Amino acid sequence: MKKVAIEFLTSQGGGGHYATYNAIRSVIEQQQLPWQLNVTDMDDLVASLAEKQSIVNIYELFGISSHDLYNLMLKSGWTWLFPLMFRLNKLLIELNYDFGLKFFEQYWRERQPDMVVSIVAFYNKVASESLAKVKPGTPYVTVPIDFEDLPPGSWMEPETDNYTVCGTERAVEQARSLGVKPERIVRTSGMVIHPRFSEPIKCDRQAERQRLGLDPDCLTGLVMFGGQGSKVMLDIAKRLECFQDKLQLIFICGRNEELAVALGNSQGSQKRFVTGFTQDMPYYMHLSDFFIGKPGPGSISEAIAMKLPVIVECNFATLIHERYNAKWVQLKEVGLVLRSFREIDRAVEEFLDPQKLARYRANVAAIDNRAVFEVVEFLKKIVPSSDRTTVAEAIELGQ
Repeated sequence: MKKVAIEFLTSQGGGGHYATYNAIRSVIEQQQLPWQLNVTDMDDLVASLAEKQSIVNIYELFGISSHDLYNLMLKSGWTWLFPLMFRLNKLLIELNYDFGLKFFEQYWRERQPDMVVSIVAFYNKVASESLAKVKPGTPYVTVPIDFEDLPPGSWMEPETDNYTVCGTERAVEQARSLGVKPERIVRTSGMVIHPRFSEPIKCDRQAERQRLGLDPDCLTGLVMFGGQGSKVMLDIAKRLECFQDKLQLIFICGRNEELAVALGNSQGSQKRFVTGFTQDMPYYMHLSDFFIGKPGPGSISEAIAMKLPVIVECNFATLIHERYNAKWVQLKEVGLVLRSFREIDRAVEEFLDPQKLARYRANVAAIDNRAVFEVVEFLKKIVPSSDRTTVAEAIELGQ
């Protein structure tokens, strides 16, 4: 029996796009669904077209790709660049729209997907409109990786007939206000995260802490700033030294090797464990009592799934599409939001109060995020059967 071909559109900017794809793929593989999963990396596609001079690419003037600049921005803390990048991306889409429509028509003819699942912003109008011309009736599902669509219309395209997955009530409200048809709004219980964050971890928590050189019974905070890390982690470590043996920290530095070395070399009397990029985040979160980091949708969602209250920062330097995430933390009372991590010692002091920490933990425990399973269940409902002949195929057969 021919497998159903599902095309995933993703991107290299940040880590959330591929993390969401890998999460969905994991559940599909677990359930042994008869689907053929194919991936289109939009960054690679754009780079290839720019190299052939088929499209206008302003980023060539800077000698760097859009996703590399985005990742450099995150690593260096240059968040002020994002509004400019957003405008450039929108402009590039507009300048290349007519070419993009023709390109994708041919692209879909060659790929022949039975369904498209997009985990990228900006491109959904051109990708879905071209798909509708080539293979009418083919389902197109957008899975945003953000708590809200900001600026509005980055992910959601009401002029198309796309399905839009909404992981928060705020996203549902946006979809309705933008004019997305109610039957095209797919509400989930949270953001899509890997299913391993919902699986029980069978290990002796105290023994594992000792194995990492930590105190088995000390309050433990996990500090992480995405896949690229952040130099602010050094300042956080310094400011929290004041708690001495009342607190210990686990630092996840991502691919920032210099940061990992600096944190290791700067260790004082307070116990800490430092590591780089890891696939074992559920394990380290299991050993922790709370989370400190930027208000990224994935980080917050993973921490909440592992029952960790969070401490995040929100100010003028916070990425505009992540500011609502901090507001969500406040609305749900699942942690603390600081104007600056210079106040981190005061926030941690609140978590050192057992009663206050217990209240945050109770609010966190009340959230049950099953989004990745809900998305796959939805895809199963709308995916064409493997023996279905599409309208476009019927026309070709008739010819």
